[in-house]
Amino acid sequence: MDFNAAEEEEFGFSRNYFLAKEMGSSGKKSARKLSDINVVDEQELREASANIEPKHQNDVADLINSYKSLYPKWVFDLRCGFGLLMYGFGSKKSLIEDFASTALAEHSVVVINGYLQSINIKQVIIALAEILWEQLKLKRKVSSGSLPKVQQPFSSRSMDDLLVFLDGPEMDEKDSFICVVVNNIDGPGLRDTETQQYLARLASCSYIRVVASIDHVNAPLLWDKKMVHAQFNWYWYHVPTFAPYKVEGLFLPLILAHGSSKQSAKTALIVLQSLTPNAQSVFRILAEYQLSHPDDEGMAVDNLYSISRERFLVSSQVTLNAHLTEFKDHELVKTKRHSDGQDCLYIPLTKEGLEKLLSEIS
Repeated sequence: MDFNAAEEEEFGFSRNYFLAKEMGSSGKKSARKLSDINVVDEQELREASANIEPKHQNDVADLINSYKSLYPKWVFDLRCGFGLLMYGFGSKKSLIEDFASTALAEHSVVVINGYLQSINIKQVIIALAEILWEQLKLKRKVSSGSLPKVQQPFSSRSMDDLLVFLDGPEMDEKDSFICVVVNNIDGPGLRDTETQQYLARLASCSYIRVVASIDHVNAPLLWDKKMVHAQFNWYWYHVPTFAPYKVEGLFLPLILAHGSSKQSAKTALIVLQSLTPNAQSVFRILAEYQLSHPDDEGMAVDNLYSISRERFLVSSQVTLNAHLTEFKDHELVKTKRHSDGQDCLYIPLTKEGLEKLLSEIS
């Protein structure tokens, strides 16, 4: 009897399920769409999230201190030739930058922010080559060793030549290395295959060590077996910090929020504040031109160079190109082809956002 009762009950559930499906399909479908939802403005949502009071601060502080006690071990791992890969919930930017500034104070450190939308990996490798070259020249002053001459500037060398140079020089100190800190090595600015391969080759160079963080669940799929074990040579550390992604989140749109020109201007301001005063002044020239010529397709590069040179902001076209590369890498400035075939520069902000940005940087 018990078996038959259970079978009858299961049959009843099944019958009711199909009856509900049949009745549901015969009714009218809702005309509502996701686009009809009145979502909050992105700026308001960010301000609200910024005002959320942190919880369990004492526990989190104890957790961070426990990680700081591992600093000597992390330095030892780097000296042994490993790369450090930090993973776990929460922003790890403050943690690994604190490690670099305290435990690696005797070493040169270069920081790459992978959460930016675009990054010029060649400029990073050029900077590393120049740092290593300066270290080699310093070693030569205190020793009688010979130093090979640089045949051409690093900026004009190929990526392969730069990586060969970084892997080639011999120094007496076996513990000497340049540390590359990569915040979000799985970020949008570094996620493509070619960039990851260059980073892996960079990590395998004799005097380069990499300390990186990941947050995407599928980040390990960026690398093959050779990259993981032979090039990056990762030593994995689970270091959940439970810290909010305040800086990283600035460059990504929030879900269920409308973007605004105010937020775009705020993001651009953060980037501009990290640039040199001359670079900011060059950007101002372009912004003022765009506001005074709203019907133009953009400002010609030659025109920008002439005005910048008159104001003693640049000394050559090379200097201006360096500023423009920074602008483009951070998506502050974009290029489009003028109707006469000439390249023109424009800032992808609304008039309101551009005026707000100019008032902030002044």
